[in-house]
Amino acid sequence: MKKAAIWAGLALLILVPLAIAAASPLQASRNAPYIIASLAGVAALGVLTLQPLLARAHLPDVTPPRQRKWHRMLGATLLLLVALHIGGLYITSPPDALDALLLASPTPFSIYGVTAMWAIVITALLAATWRRLHLRPRTWRAIHALLAVVIVSSTIIHAVQIEGTMGWWSKLALCISGAISLASVLWVRYVRGR
Repeated sequence: MKKAAIWAGLALLILVPLAIAAASPLQASRNAPYIIASLAGVAALGVLTLQPLLARAHLPDVTPPRQRKWHRMLGATLLLLVALHIGGLYITSPPDALDALLLASPTPFSIYGVTAMWAIVITALLAATWRRLHLRPRTWRAIHALLAVVIVSSTIIHAVQIEGTMGWWSKLALCISGAISLASVLWVRYVRGR
């Protein structure tokens, strides 16, 4: 019963904000690329809650090897969601998207979004090449943890500063859960040494 409640809670935590964003009245005046971009951003925020839990095999009823496999698959999914988010915004308004990517945008949330984007890209590149770069597993894990802190903290600041389709309470819940998920894993690994 407890295990089912954990999975149900995680599903609700991720799906409810997506449903709220999809049903937002603000979506009515937006074109399809913008809607896809906004929903991809919400989904990416949800993925950030799951990723640390999967990396440390903290979810019930799934073997650790399978959870690590899911972690890699969701990492690739996160990269795709970020590409959809940026691509949709670029199609909707190329000058605004380019300003954000070049850190010339007047909106402060853009800097944090771009920071998170580059940290995700660097993580993906290192995940694919760390063995070829002859990094020790411990070194790779430490770099990955540092990049995860940058990704989660930048994404949270980016999301909180945007007033858009996502409901305030659902956004806050996702941001807090992402922070707690990462902090709990880092605590177990680097403070308690497990």
